[in-house]
Amino acid sequence: VRVRAALSPVQTREEADEYTKKRKSTTTTTSNKIITIGFGCIIYVHLKPLFNMSSTTNNSNLDEAFTVRSDKCKYTEDAIISDYTYESTIVEGNVVVPVETKMQFRTDRRVPKVGVMLIGLGGNNGCTCVAGAIANRLGLTWNTKEGEQKANYWGSLMMASTVKLGNDVRGDAVYTPIKNMLPMIDPSQVVWGGWDINKMNLGDAMKRAKVLDYDLQRQLYPHMKDIVPLPSVYFADFIAANQSDRADNVLCGTKQEQMEQIRKDISDFKAKHHLDKVILLWTANTERFACVEEGVNDTAENLLHSIQRDENEVSASTIFAVASILEGCTFINGSPQNTFVPGVVDLARQEKVFIAGDDFKSGQTKMKSVLVDFLVSAGIKPVSIVSYNHLGNNDGKNLSAPSQFRSKEISKSNVVDDMVASNRILFEEDEHPDHIVVIKHVPYVGDSKRAMDEYTSEIFMGGKNTIVMHNTCEDSLLATPLIYDLVILGELCDRISVKKDGSEEWERFHPVLSLLSYMLKAPLVPYGAPVVNALFTQRQAIINVMRACLGLCPENHMTLEHRFESTLEELQKQAAAPLGRPQKKPRI
Repeated sequence: VRVRAALSPVQTREEADEYTKKRKSTTTTTSNKIITIGFGCIIYVHLKPLFNMSSTTNNSNLDEAFTVRSDKCKYTEDAIISDYTYESTIVEGNVVVPVETKMQFRTDRRVPKVGVMLIGLGGNNGCTCVAGAIANRLGLTWNTKEGEQKANYWGSLMMASTVKLGNDVRGDAVYTPIKNMLPMIDPSQVVWGGWDINKMNLGDAMKRAKVLDYDLQRQLYPHMKDIVPLPSVYFADFIAANQSDRADNVLCGTKQEQMEQIRKDISDFKAKHHLDKVILLWTANTERFACVEEGVNDTAENLLHSIQRDENEVSASTIFAVASILEGCTFINGSPQNTFVPGVVDLARQEKVFIAGDDFKSGQTKMKSVLVDFLVSAGIKPVSIVSYNHLGNNDGKNLSAPSQFRSKEISKSNVVDDMVASNRILFEEDEHPDHIVVIKHVPYVGDSKRAMDEYTSEIFMGGKNTIVMHNTCEDSLLATPLIYDLVILGELCDRISVKKDGSEEWERFHPVLSLLSYMLKAPLVPYGAPVVNALFTQRQAIINVMRACLGLCPENHMTLEHRFESTLEELQKQAAAPLGRPQKKPRI
């Protein structure tokens, strides 16, 4: 590097900027940079590159379909079959043993026609979900005070984020949309339907929700006004009393009769739309926790008998879950109550049907699962976490009742447990940060939830660190993409099977589909499996399963090709060979 300073005939900032602009326009080499450091001086910096490699990241994106060329990945007309070696590590006392398990993954390439039935179709999440799918299918644009907007899937992991696929020959990262990794359904092609305790059509429900911009509502209304929710199950004891004024579209009869009607609704919906699969998803009101009682809901057999006997401690969400399982349909719980009592889990295992839950992880809790993971991983000890929320939609109204709030409090509070337990340098056995969650209903703010958090941590040599965060969460606009993600990933998992080395049988994922944890506050996991809440660990699990389906190794982020002089020299030789891709100018 050579630096030359020279006086310039300028005395004001404006003159300096103009002079610099003129000099830059006459500079012919990209290795010269002109820096103004004062009103009367220009510094010329002459750079001789060490490797002719830019400090910018020359990432590229692969948006079209790709194939894997490897003896570990075979494509047939119906499936992708990959050979995969799963590497894990067993710790026995103070001895560490690496373990390899050879297996095959089989992914069905045939994307089915899917219908999704939402419980809570007429609520803010339900009507926004349907509206978003229609807007994307029609490619709608609309005007706001910020200008023209167009339909998108931003906020969806599966539809709007990318994953590193590998490096090109120059060593630059190549990214591809997650939806490009394996054959997946598209929300705009899904057939949407469902139930609600309120009979308002979805066009008017969309207006009532006040989530979407007026110009978009105006265009969507003709497409939504004829969609009317089916009558739903309503057990007043399980949701707040303030919801009774909306309950004008409810089923009658015993719990057994109502469950049979739900099963008929599912069967009729599937037949009417000629569907290959139906997925049910609860996005209705938060219920109070059901009491888990021996002889009532502790086994599949007892639960089915309890429904026949009209037992009080069988909730509406459990009725839907049982009906869904008996119809062979995946059931996903987007609220925090304990829908999946032991009897439901037992039934899902018997019928080999997927269940997943609980509670959408969209705003405050998602930030918490990132920040606490960062603090603990950085060797910083969070000792106090205080979270306050207020919101004005119907969810907030329902949560103003103590029993329903308690369900939400439990799902929000447990999100830091696995991260705290991972570091015994900072935390003793059974030691946890003080963790308080408050939710208040403020009607004026509507769907625009406010979340305020204070994180107090102990740092080096007895010091204290406090982080305060204010988060304005557009509640339904954050939750709706999670509904899409849960449906897309849940359906994909139904087409993946594994055959371990030495076995003759293909095995599906466990019925408790824990791979969906990224989208959920309180992840349901199989008995004996650890609960993982750390957000990026959850995301990487999804990505690495998809890579395994293609016979690709996990993305380990070691990037050894950039850490040794010999490999950097080899990359430099590759960079000298033209690939028909324009190079970015170096940034100094």
